[in-house]
Amino acid sequence: MMVGPIAPKLPWTDRAGRFSPLKAAVFAGILVPAIMIAWSWEARLLGPRPITEAIHQTGDWTIRFLLLSLAVTPLRRIANWPKLIQVRRMLGLAALAYALAHFSLYLADQKWNLWRVGSEIALRVYLTIGFAALLGLAALGTTSTDAMIKRLGSNWSRLHRIVYAIGILGAVHFFMQTKADVYQATLMSGLFILLMLYRIAHWRGVAIKSPLVLVGIAVVAGLGTAASEYAWYGLATGVPPLRVLLANLNFAFQIRPSWWVVAVGLGVAALAFLRSYGGEKRPARGEPVRIPA
Repeated sequence: MMVGPIAPKLPWTDRAGRFSPLKAAVFAGILVPAIMIAWSWEARLLGPRPITEAIHQTGDWTIRFLLLSLAVTPLRRIANWPKLIQVRRMLGLAALAYALAHFSLYLADQKWNLWRVGSEIALRVYLTIGFAALLGLAALGTTSTDAMIKRLGSNWSRLHRIVYAIGILGAVHFFMQTKADVYQATLMSGLFILLMLYRIAHWRGVAIKSPLVLVGIAVVAGLGTAASEYAWYGLATGVPPLRVLLANLNFAFQIRPSWWVVAVGLGVAALAFLRSYGGEKRPARGEPVRIPA
C-alpha cells in the first residue's frame, strides 16, 4: 500500500499540516520580544549595563509567557474557543526558551565561570528559587512531545501539574530580584492568582462561564493582589506596608496592580456575558432546526 508523505510539523501548521492563522500569529508574537531585545542591544538602547537589562527583560518575558500558557485552558472554557488549546504547548515552550536565554545571559555576565555561578545559586536564595523554576520548566519542555505524552500516560498529567509550583517559584524569584520596586512582580503575581482562582473554581464544580461568578473571582483576585503587595512590603522592605495598601485607593499618581488584575478579570467576565448573550439564536416557532453538516 502506498503511503503519502507525512506533512512536516511546523510552528504555524496544525496537526494535519494545514496552515493555522492562530498558531502563525502566536509564533510571530513569541519572536517579537527576542527581536526587540536583540535590536535594542545592537542599537545600544539597553542602558549602561546592557547585559543586565537583557537578563531582566528575558526574565520578564519568561513569566509572561508562562502566565499566557496557564491562561489558555480557562480562556478556552470561558470563551468557548476549543482551537486555543493548539497554542498552549507553544506558549509553554516559549517560556522555557526565554528562561534559558535568561540563564545563558546570566552565565555570560559571570564570564562563564561555572564554579562561581554554582556557588551563587547555592548561596543566594532568590537564585536558588529561580534555578529550581528553570529545572521545572526544562522537565516540562522535554516531556511535551507527543511521544513523551504517549510514553508517560497518566503520569504525564501528574508531572505537568508542577507548572503551578513553577508559577509560585517564578513569582517569588521576581519579587526577590526586583527588591524595592515590585510593581511588575505584584502585577504578574496578581494575574497568577486570578488564573489559579479560575482553576480552583473549575475543580470545585463552579460554573466559571457565569459572568457573576467571574466578577466575584475578579474582585477576590484583586484583593489577593493587594494582600500580596502588602505582605511583601511588610516582610521584606522598610517601607510602611499600610501606606502601600492605602495607595490602592489613590489614583492621582499611579494605578496599582490590584486594579489592573480586577480590570482583566472584569474583562473576562464581560467576554463571558457577550458569549452568553450573543449565543446561537434559537429558531422561531415553526421554523425548522438546521443541523450543520
